[in-house]
Amino acid sequence: MADRFPKDFLWGASSSAFQIEGGWDEGGKGMTVADHNSFKRSHKQADSKVASDFYNHWKEDIALMKELGMKIYRFSLSWARIIPDGDGEVNQQGIAFYNDVINCLLEHGIQPFVTLYHFDLPYALVEKYNGWEDRRCVYAFERYAKICFGQYGDRVKYWQVINEQNLMIRVDERMNINEADPLKADRIRAQMDYHMFLAHALASKACHELVKDGKVGPAVSSTCTYPLTNKPEDVWAARMNDCMKTVYCLDMHYYGRYPGYYMRYLNERGIVPVMMEGDEEILKHGRMDYIALNYYRTLCASYLPADGSHPVGMRVYRGNEVDFDQYGYCRDEKNENLAASEYGAQIDPMGLRIVLNDYYSRYHVPLIITENGLGMGDELTADNQVHDPYRIDYIKGHLKACSLAIQDGVDLMGYSPWSFMDLLSSHQGFKKRYGFVYVNREDMDLKDLARIKKDSFYWYQNVIRTNGEEL
Repeated sequence: MADRFPKDFLWGASSSAFQIEGGWDEGGKGMTVADHNSFKRSHKQADSKVASDFYNHWKEDIALMKELGMKIYRFSLSWARIIPDGDGEVNQQGIAFYNDVINCLLEHGIQPFVTLYHFDLPYALVEKYNGWEDRRCVYAFERYAKICFGQYGDRVKYWQVINEQNLMIRVDERMNINEADPLKADRIRAQMDYHMFLAHALASKACHELVKDGKVGPAVSSTCTYPLTNKPEDVWAARMNDCMKTVYCLDMHYYGRYPGYYMRYLNERGIVPVMMEGDEEILKHGRMDYIALNYYRTLCASYLPADGSHPVGMRVYRGNEVDFDQYGYCRDEKNENLAASEYGAQIDPMGLRIVLNDYYSRYHVPLIITENGLGMGDELTADNQVHDPYRIDYIKGHLKACSLAIQDGVDLMGYSPWSFMDLLSSHQGFKKRYGFVYVNREDMDLKDLARIKKDSFYWYQNVIRTNGEEL
């Protein structure tokens, strides 16, 4: 068991700009979609204005990362901090801020693992182009990516282009889709999705040209769907749920084209995006050097035929529950064999082993986990401690699944769970905490923003120190 993880395994932790930085209008930063009120799920939830205030605490926070023993820190740059309006003048204060962060990480022996875009499109591009619906957003992103590669590529060698495009595209407020007609909304969605694939490919090409020894890839929201029964139709529904939500995206990155089942769906709906001459050549450059995957839960599905009463793409409701998703072929089911967190996420380490084996067998490129964690309502005790044995158990189980996947033959190069410290949950604000470090604030009370190491911090510190020997 002493060599269950490679000696050069990249132990780390993760975050994203809008969820951790704060300083939303400081240092010349522009507004993002994440800063806009329509992004919030509730008026009782904190916004991105302060978040965890990394913008003013980064030196202290990076010192804690070193103490934890992190080998990598996976974080995102805010496009609007570097180019406030998305495609105009470069903000030198933003460039300098990330230079300081990157240099400090390296001084502490931590490799920066950088995401270019994590849910926070500059809002000016929404106002000018309706964001990703317009092809001009693609070229604005390409320019932004080239600026980042030029500024930081001498020190940053691992790049992620877009975080969870396959999930983000299905969430209207992430994409700023405000169309009430479902078919029109999905036509916009399909065009935005296609444009992000082009942006990914152009950025990947630029990374290989501008960053010596640079590695680039996507971060996908992984899915593993179990059939409700062993009926062949249920098995097919479960498999297609994964294909339509995740595999189509990875196939597009790897092969530069949509798989047949996805093109059939687009044609059946009448929502095939506008594709221009030369795009096929551009998309070939999107092939990933590695796959970053984010894993939290598994799904369960039963078959629901797309027929006259259940046409493809239409949503049918049973009370308040959606009967089947936008693709119109399966019904979401509850897996009675799994326990769930207080927020409803079913806990399934075996699903992670399945996903790792599946993606590696499909594409044979290295994998890294860039998000995996348990969001809970952690409590600070009177003597300033946070006891989170549930988080330790969760991560321990998933790390054991990782070690088994490595024994299965998967080339897994690192594990960077969500998250290094408590941050702004995009659904529940600061009620739902994921971090190894507690941030002393509530949604509507900033308190002192003190950083407090949880029990899981010390446990994970030992895991890293022993290279996973003591799980």
